[in-house]
Amino acid sequence: IGRFHRAHGGTIFLDEIGDLPPKIQGKLLRVLQEREFERVGESTPIKVDVRVIAATNRNLREQVRIGEFREDLYYRLKVVEIALPPLRDRRDDIPLLVDHFRRRFNTIFDKEIEAVSNDVMKAFLDCSWPGNVRQLEHTMEHAFVLCRNRTITLDDLPHDLMSSRGDSGGAAATAKNDEPRAILEALEKAGGNKAKAARLLGINRATLYRKMQRFDLDNASPK
Repeated sequence: IGRFHRAHGGTIFLDEIGDLPPKIQGKLLRVLQEREFERVGESTPIKVDVRVIAATNRNLREQVRIGEFREDLYYRLKVVEIALPPLRDRRDDIPLLVDHFRRRFNTIFDKEIEAVSNDVMKAFLDCSWPGNVRQLEHTMEHAFVLCRNRTITLDDLPHDLMSSRGDSGGAAATAKNDEPRAILEALEKAGGNKAKAARLLGINRATLYRKMQRFDLDNASPK
């Protein structure tokens, strides 16, 4: 809630609004209704003027029906609603997003990757993308960690993505054999931070720990 103070006079973006616990939902409702909030340990209200943009991949109306999301907050947020179709239903956007992430990660990782291979683009177009744009972003980030050339190839993609496409040929096998290398490079890029390394690899932290144990990499990172 304190972020509203920093956003005073501007716009605040609230991602995954459907995951807010009930207590925070109540506090958010007060900010939206009264345009004020109280800091922890203080009793003096602080006035704020903020434009709110919220996003979620959940069905908020259904959450309201089953009592998981406040109805008053739902209608307070639902002033202008934009329903964005899942990525699998707008595949024409994938090449544009890939190019956007390529340029962005070239800057972040100080690389000069020029393109993704035709096979990679086909893999992206064939994928169902259950995690939508965020999954594509993490996949590109993973590929940037591994890529040593100017073109991203199938060998640079997460093994889980290749498996989800049903590939059982050499590309998937190569990706699987490269898992220890991918983990070590992600850990190095993340400075040994396992949570950040897991994000780079497009997996959760528990999965990373299991893979590190499987490949005997428990002592590969100081953290």
